[in-house]
Amino acid sequence: MDTTLIAAGLPALGWTVHGGVLLRRLATARRDPLTGLHTRPGFTARAERLLAKHKGALVLLVDLDDFKAINDTHGHPAGDTVLIATTHRLNTWCGRHGIAARLGGDEFAAIVTDPTHTPGLRTLQAALNQPTEHQGHTLPVSASVGFCHRRDLPVATLTDALSAADAAMYAAKGHGRRNTHH
Repeated sequence: MDTTLIAAGLPALGWTVHGGVLLRRLATARRDPLTGLHTRPGFTARAERLLAKHKGALVLLVDLDDFKAINDTHGHPAGDTVLIATTHRLNTWCGRHGIAARLGGDEFAAIVTDPTHTPGLRTLQAALNQPTEHQGHTLPVSASVGFCHRRDLPVATLTDALSAADAAMYAAKGHGRRNTHH
């Protein structure tokens, strides 16, 4: 066998293996590289523990309305600015009593262990609906929020809580933008 051919193929094999490892790391990353929020795997593990431990927990889903239009009109950097602003607003609202996640695209989730220590859902909705500035442009931001209280679930599982919050979020979307629904 020609050792020159083998030696020439080793760097390509190395890059292929390295690329595969990076793709797997990104797929299983526990933090979103843009926002720093937990990703779905990181959120799921922590949220399940919090939901089991805190009987008064509140689970939220947030979906940005017309987010595609921001990307299409102003470009992806503008969309990134909106995602980062949403992250800051959601983290501020959760405070020390919860965790937030970016589940993908323009969808976020949060669990708050004691909602009495948060400013309230109307305050969250108002914060999420504030316009954001990007390179001299005011970007309109609107979000639909659905939520579920742990106490309203027959069985306190994260899957059931997220499903209930998802149904509530789509009900909010059906009532127009800038709504919060339970």
